[in-house]
Amino acid sequence: MIERLSTSQEELHSAELQEDAEAAGCTRICDCHDRQIVKVTGTLRTVTLRPRAGVPALEAELFDGSAALDVVWLGRRSIVGIEPGRRMIASGRIAMSHGRRVLFNPKYELRPLGQEH
Repeated sequence: MIERLSTSQEELHSAELQEDAEAAGCTRICDCHDRQIVKVTGTLRTVTLRPRAGVPALEAELFDGSAALDVVWLGRRSIVGIEPGRRMIASGRIAMSHGRRVLFNPKYELRPLGQEH
């Protein structure tokens, strides 16, 4: 109880996200390596439209409590349900771009809205 009181809200949220990832049978983002095929879960922190090589690209930052990665859908300007605060499961092959983990055009599953905290 005392530990919970002395822990910041962000640390509690990170611990909760890591527990969720483990329960869903997903790999922690901090444990993902270049070219590895993974299934990860977390909360979308940001969603932006950022063209890549002249092609529209929807980018989102997925955070699971251990680390973050970029999820990029090439050729998309928007996807219904992809918005900050939404939880999702994504799977695909990790790539490294400018020192960051990236999943391009992943398979994904949006978590039910009642599961956001």
